[in-house]
Amino acid sequence: MERKYAWEKYDENDLKKINAFSEEYKTFLSCCKTERECNDYAIGEIKKAGYKDLEEIIRNGGSLKAGDRVYRSNRGKSLVMFQIGTDPLENGANILGAHIDSPRLDLKQNPVYEEGGFCLLNTHYYGGIKKYQWVNRPLALHGVVAKKDGSVVKISIGEKDDEPVFGVMDLLIHLAAKQMEKKAGEVVEGEKLDVLVGSQPLKGEKEDDKPSVKDMFLKLLKETYGIEEEDFLSAEIEVVPAGKARDMGLDRSMILSYGHDDRVCGFPSYRAMLELPESIERTCICLLVDKEEIGSMGATGMQSRFFEETVGEVLEALGVNHMTAVGRTLRNSTMLSSDVSAGFDPLFPDVMDTDNCAYLGKGIVLNKYTGVRGKNGSNDANAEFIEKVRKVFDDNNVYFQTAELGKVDAGGGGTIAYIMANYGMDVIDSGVAVLGMHAPNEVVSKIDVYEALLAYVAFLKDMR
Repeated sequence: MERKYAWEKYDENDLKKINAFSEEYKTFLSCCKTERECNDYAIGEIKKAGYKDLEEIIRNGGSLKAGDRVYRSNRGKSLVMFQIGTDPLENGANILGAHIDSPRLDLKQNPVYEEGGFCLLNTHYYGGIKKYQWVNRPLALHGVVAKKDGSVVKISIGEKDDEPVFGVMDLLIHLAAKQMEKKAGEVVEGEKLDVLVGSQPLKGEKEDDKPSVKDMFLKLLKETYGIEEEDFLSAEIEVVPAGKARDMGLDRSMILSYGHDDRVCGFPSYRAMLELPESIERTCICLLVDKEEIGSMGATGMQSRFFEETVGEVLEALGVNHMTAVGRTLRNSTMLSSDVSAGFDPLFPDVMDTDNCAYLGKGIVLNKYTGVRGKNGSNDANAEFIEKVRKVFDDNNVYFQTAELGKVDAGGGGTIAYIMANYGMDVIDSGVAVLGMHAPNEVVSKIDVYEALLAYVAFLKDMR
């Protein structure tokens, strides 16, 4: 079934709105290279729209009522938003769920070392990456350092024009004969993804002291950030591609950036919550979660009980205290698992079923199932629920397409959909098509980002 390109339905005035929204999204991408930065950015925006901190309401013994907008942050790495509807919450909510972590390099706990006149930082890659894509490109350091005095120092180096950048060096082609014989997964090994951060030695205090490049790096860290080498033991510093999100193509129809997976769904998800009217019938929820790229485990991942317990506390603040309320609420809810899909690349057509894959520019993507090969590890959405989603999108003139993540035996992947479906709710994956997924720079269509916003608003308002 052929789906139309979403560009076709818009006139010049519409395109101005689309481009304006794209600029906002590009700013978000450029400012938010980590899950912590996404969390803080979103909170800053939603507070302007009247959202209140649920923690403060609970601490002060407050209550909630229809029309209230509240949020809760989990350790500064994941976020949940509620707009309370007039219908009892136990009847279910409409939920958008995206993740805000992306593949990257993480510094190890003892990262700093000197070798061959250089200072380097030892890393451990996070999420699924092609390791050879991370060499010989400008990189930045983002994160936090928690010091023993209780203070937390934020780090961001490599994004401003006057700041230095860092990098992982590769072997020169002249000496790479043996390296070039290796498989792609072995050309660059994980333990060789170490980041070059300095080459100037610090002269020793005594005449016979050996000059040390490592000491110079640590001296600059101490002077600039007040950080000692031991402080890396309690640090979370991510190595990410440096630079801003950019328009791609002479027609400026696409965006090239790090982190589209899954911030291209996270941004329109929380923005959709801000588009809702003051009074809504069904409670609406937005989840922006961490750790999806490594299986959604851990205290800030979707497999934690953070969301479930927060729903319970919202129910209590609404005056509902019986023990079955949380389960009933989740079971009666519906959700779009807002995660990206693999876009068709004409240079690699062999991995796609061209009748069942996503195309850039044709709107938001519905994935009935993901998983690997025989749908292993997948949520498989019910036909009746898909019919309801289709109707909501069609009634709101949202352009959408359906897809699978490549040919059956080509590979696959997963999202948070199956975790939420375990509560008994209806869930389907619904996100934006991406070229070069999990690369340091990925590509999306501006029109698809805008259609995602329209789709998420329609789902929140009209799904019953």
